[in-house]
Amino acid sequence: MADKLELIKRNTEEIIQEDELESLVKNGTPLRHYIGFEISGLIHLGTGLMCMRKVVDFLDAGIECHILLADWHTWINDKLGGDMKIIQEVAVGYFKEGLKASIKCLGGDPDKVKFVLGSDLYHNNDEYWATVIEVSKNITLSRTLRSTSIMGRQEGENIDFAKLIYPPMQVADIFIQGLTIAHAGMDQRKAHVIMRDVALKLNISPVLDNKGNKIKPIAIHHHLLLGLQKPAIWPISEENIKEVWISAKMSKSKPESCIFIHDSADEIKRKINNAFCPEKEIGFNPILDWIKSLVFAGDGIVFSINRKVEHGGNVSYESYGELEEDFANEAVHPMDLKVALTEFLVDLLAPVRQEFGTVEGKKMLSRMAELSITR
Repeated sequence: MADKLELIKRNTEEIIQEDELESLVKNGTPLRHYIGFEISGLIHLGTGLMCMRKVVDFLDAGIECHILLADWHTWINDKLGGDMKIIQEVAVGYFKEGLKASIKCLGGDPDKVKFVLGSDLYHNNDEYWATVIEVSKNITLSRTLRSTSIMGRQEGENIDFAKLIYPPMQVADIFIQGLTIAHAGMDQRKAHVIMRDVALKLNISPVLDNKGNKIKPIAIHHHLLLGLQKPAIWPISEENIKEVWISAKMSKSKPESCIFIHDSADEIKRKINNAFCPEKEIGFNPILDWIKSLVFAGDGIVFSINRKVEHGGNVSYESYGELEEDFANEAVHPMDLKVALTEFLVDLLAPVRQEFGTVEGKKMLSRMAELSITR
């Protein structure tokens, strides 16, 4: 039990609620996980590595994992031009295969993950749409409006009515599949809080424990990986750092601030070399954030920095804390971090580049370029 809980809890930023999670594990309730994705173009490391790293943790813990390819949500949010045919083509082709390749390079087995297209889940499913209505009956309009931030929208932004359906649909996705764990980045927190608030009020498709009692699904949130760019506000005050962090998260709309899973070694090197990484800065530093979240996320990690003797010689770190301390004390230079991180990522992502180097993989990337899809 302890090992299972450790796998579930590691590489997370927040668990709502940890004591309830422990009870579910203790009483033997089958754990069923889900994470959903809008189909919004090329896959960057925030999705391919951060999200899938946590999925691999769940797989290692023996949990049934589901990934929702959210074509309806993508359509509602006007992604990929709002063209449902293109959305579905990208979802079951490039996007699904990219996530599977990412799971492989992290040591997981993608065949153990169930991929679900939203349209397939909703088709001829009266119970789903009834659940959407029942969720909606238990939340206010003002709360729904506040929750549109889960779509990357600003609170108070002028939006069409369809976007108000998005939050209750996202919540209904969880209940209709009988899921006990809802997983996402911290930016999806508002939807998951709604999920827990309505859980015990639902009669159509509540989530039940192994004794038939209604339960609140557990919300598990992983860290949001920073983009490589300098933040718009610098320096950052302590009271504003959380807000700036969310606004500075990795975004495919800023391709130079992120790395895509199939970027070439040269592209990875160029982007990291240009990244924001002030000397001694440990509070807000994209390169350190990536090293902490991507390199030191597994077991038995040794992060090696190879450099000339006159620059301090080779050094290895078995914990992030030691590396951070040396960087803060100027024993490690920003370029040392950048070179070592580049080498790590080029090696880690080799299986993904190989996957997209096949005839079929090249065809998918060519099709994405043809559609001018980057966002």
